[in-house]
Amino acid sequence: MLATIIIAAIIFGLMGLIIYKKIKAHKEGKNTCGCGCSGCSSAKNCHSK
Repeated sequence: MLATIIIAAIIFGLMGLIIYKKIKAHKEGKNTCGCGCSGCSSAKNCHSK
């Protein structure tokens, strides 16, 4: 039981770190999807300049 709680805490911690990094990169204007913007159907949402 304790092992399950520890593993779940590690997984949720890693998920939180990933979400934090994605939000931080988005605020800095970096590409957060992992692919290029040429040919991306959502490029206008990311770069609404």
